[in-house]
Amino acid sequence: MPRVLILCTHNSARSQMAEALTRNAAQRLGVDLEVHSAGTEATRVKDDAKTVMAELGIDLSTHISKTLWDVPDAQNFDYVVTVCDSAAEACPVYPGKTNRRHYPFTDPSGGSLDRWRTVRDQLKVQFDAFVQALKDGEDAPPTYEDSPAVTVA
Repeated sequence: MPRVLILCTHNSARSQMAEALTRNAAQRLGVDLEVHSAGTEATRVKDDAKTVMAELGIDLSTHISKTLWDVPDAQNFDYVVTVCDSAAEACPVYPGKTNRRHYPFTDPSGGSLDRWRTVRDQLKVQFDAFVQALKDGEDAPPTYEDSPAVTVA
């Protein structure tokens, strides 16, 4: 089973939403994936992330913010996807088998719920495309901009 790690700075918003959306897409598409998220620092999962995900029927109430070193077998992932620029810069080196992807999204923190929904919806489109590529036996797009399914906002 392929292992996917989604990294952000605080593991409080974008990476948490992306983790849940990737799991959801894998379930819907019948793809067997092990999905984790982490941050370069741990804080807490933001209430607005929980709110906008609940609107899609996805519950983040049991999610906790964690660092890479809190994730099982932290150096053994098939894909490591960074969803913010600072995490991409701080991302540790992975062994040769790990495929790194960088899909930067706007930080919705401090914004309105509409801003949160916009980022959530962009994450959903991107990670649906990511999982679909894996299902189809294709390589996931290397960058956010290279994904045909996503319009950069």
